[in-house]
Amino acid sequence: MDRLDAMNVFTRIVEARSFTQVASDLGLPRSTLTDAIKRLEDRLGVSLLHRTTRVVRPTLDGEDFYRRCLSILSEMEDAESAFSGAKPKGKLRVHVHGILARHFLLPTLPDFLARFPDIEIQIGEGDRLVELVREGVDCVLRVGAPADSDLIIRKLTSLEEVTCASPAYLDRFGTPQTLTALDGHQMVGFRSTAAGTVLPLEFIQRGERKTVTLPTPVTVTSADTLVECARLGLGLIQKPRYSSADDLASGRLIEVLSNTPPPSSPVSILYPRARHQSPRVRAFIDWAERAFTAA
Repeated sequence: MDRLDAMNVFTRIVEARSFTQVASDLGLPRSTLTDAIKRLEDRLGVSLLHRTTRVVRPTLDGEDFYRRCLSILSEMEDAESAFSGAKPKGKLRVHVHGILARHFLLPTLPDFLARFPDIEIQIGEGDRLVELVREGVDCVLRVGAPADSDLIIRKLTSLEEVTCASPAYLDRFGTPQTLTALDGHQMVGFRSTAAGTVLPLEFIQRGERKTVTLPTPVTVTSADTLVECARLGLGLIQKPRYSSADDLASGRLIEVLSNTPPPSSPVSILYPRARHQSPRVRAFIDWAERAFTAA
């Protein structure tokens, strides 16, 4: 068994948490897999796996090596596919903003998988900063202006944002007509795990971006909780119009300061330069772009 085969065996054992299952899947004796992992560990000079009678799991070194193996094996698959003309295949690891994905991407995911049946998508959710290469992630979908990065950034669309609050809040604090009327108001704080800070309210006034920070009786890290707090009358919030439509139509939330709207938020896909020629990543990006255009 050469090094690439051993790396493939190692990644499958990590994912299955079992020597026996992988041996059965590959039609190989369990001892062959054990020997392959032992040779890998001897060559690297580290222990890659914790083995018990019930489960197999990677050590810290094993987790790091696993991610590196994924990157190498992915590059090999992509190189072979590029020359053979084969359809994209293999695992595609993406990290997305959950609400965004559920609204724009998931409705057409069955069509994507029907077109590319040999691609297996693993979706992680959140807005934290992801170290794509180290974590073995192929691409991330993000809202907001990406920070300077060595990653390739492909903008998909821009999302219109609204400022809103509940009727109960507006009855208590009044409905602001101008930015100066925000004195005495409060907001529900949203702490971005990516930025590590509470985001201010932002407005476009006569073509210029203005930021306003108000008292925050409650600070949250979840978009769903942000909206629920606004419904309960705890403060002003800003959120994408697409995800506010039901609340605005039902009257649970009311738009304010529409003459000075928040700036639109760009939606982008970021991926390492090494993934630029990956058939899997190209297929996913092209599909995501169509999904946002059609929505």
